[in-house]
Amino acid sequence: MEAIFIGLDLLTGTPLIFVAIAGVGWGILGGALPGISPSIAMALLLPLTYGMEPGLAIVLLAATYVGAEYGGSIPAILINTPGTNAAAATVLDGYELQRQGRGGEALGISLYSGVIGAFFGLAMLMLLTRPLAEVALAFTPMAYFALGLLGLSVIVSLSGESLLKGLAAALLGLMVATVGSDPISGMSRFTFGQPELLDGIAPILIMVGLFAVSELLRQASISVWEKPKSTVMNLKLPNGKMRKRLFKPQLIGSIIGTIEGVMPGAGGTIASFMSYNEARRWSRFKSEFGNGSPEGIAAPETANNTVASTALVPVLSFGIPGSNSAAILLGGLLVHGLLPGPRLFEENGDVIIGLYTGLLIAAISLLVIGMLILPVCLWLVNRPRAYLMAFIYALIFSGIYSIDNSLFDIGLVLGAGAAGFLMRLVGFPFLPAVLGVVLGYLVESNYRRSLVLSGGDHAIFLEDRISLSLLVVALLFLVGSLSTRAWLTYKNLQKEILENKS
Repeated sequence: MEAIFIGLDLLTGTPLIFVAIAGVGWGILGGALPGISPSIAMALLLPLTYGMEPGLAIVLLAATYVGAEYGGSIPAILINTPGTNAAAATVLDGYELQRQGRGGEALGISLYSGVIGAFFGLAMLMLLTRPLAEVALAFTPMAYFALGLLGLSVIVSLSGESLLKGLAAALLGLMVATVGSDPISGMSRFTFGQPELLDGIAPILIMVGLFAVSELLRQASISVWEKPKSTVMNLKLPNGKMRKRLFKPQLIGSIIGTIEGVMPGAGGTIASFMSYNEARRWSRFKSEFGNGSPEGIAAPETANNTVASTALVPVLSFGIPGSNSAAILLGGLLVHGLLPGPRLFEENGDVIIGLYTGLLIAAISLLVIGMLILPVCLWLVNRPRAYLMAFIYALIFSGIYSIDNSLFDIGLVLGAGAAGFLMRLVGFPFLPAVLGVVLGYLVESNYRRSLVLSGGDHAIFLEDRISLSLLVVALLFLVGSLSTRAWLTYKNLQKEILENKS
């Protein structure tokens, strides 16, 4: 009860509401601009927080994180460009709905699911901070390696009609992930003398190239530009029937987002892809996935917005940042003399209560701000195609250049776009390649660290209980996906034989 009174006092006696709303608005803008990731949006605000009250400063950064995780879905749906890494899973069905003239519906599902994820993540943050943090501390390099393999196990489900092409695309992504400095020795690999490649290739560069630039090249290659089947520009939130259908994928996304968010190093990207895969596995409308499935938007969007709150669990309890964004929030705590850990809750309880209250305001304002700006986004994307293509090119290149002020990054995006265009021509899926790029470093670095600890003995992966459990789950996922694929192939062959006989 005392906490409630403190929260009400903060709402009425401080500019907490305005700070939370401003953070969400800036975060949505940052997430929607290609190249301006949640961490960059937060980093740009960090200098501004020096003169603020500690509680307000933390709320501003956390609200920005919440807004940016949602904002990445806007360009993913409207222009086939994931604004954040976690929004890559939203592209597949979100952009397909936009091409069908149902962009308003897709944005409504994304907004509704994002708000659900934000509220669920906040509830988990408040109720389970200390118990979940103890689970996070139990993760070893062996467990993180197994976690990466678990993420890669969904490749079979994301490979489309050809498993071989999906595996080849994943292998290509894993190869890209090896570019840069060796995670153990620090030696440069596959940099070809280019100092810009020493830090590796950022996944956002590959994703923008594969999804956005390749789509622009495809549009330029056709003589008559395709138009949406409808030009309805109204935002459409899910009705009662649709909300009932979305309940299961949102529940899946919430659970996976909670588990992945509390694990340092996992984050929204793995949560989004795993949620997408599991939503398809348990859906009654599997054939719609990849062709404009509402569930294919709801699951990943709920997951990555849940992660935006649950990722704060290890930060607040033990000072362990699980992502770049969480690291910046940790920096904000330290700048104001707030040391994470049990004493933070005891000595600065008002800051923690203010954070919870600010995240509640952020979740509510996410819905309000989204309803205000999404109709404008829909109007923009329905402008004449020639102007729209030029605008998208300018948006992509300015966003990518702003990351490191590097023309080299723009060259990488164009190269990835050309590769994506060729992959489209020969029918290679994008998502396995993206998974390979995102998870490659996590898998390799923790695999090698584990072998260093064991002196080269691979039995260490089976001796660690968490690692063994995750490896078993990954194997079950793999066997289940292969069995489902084999059964569908058998049924299709049986159907073709019956048609030929008739």
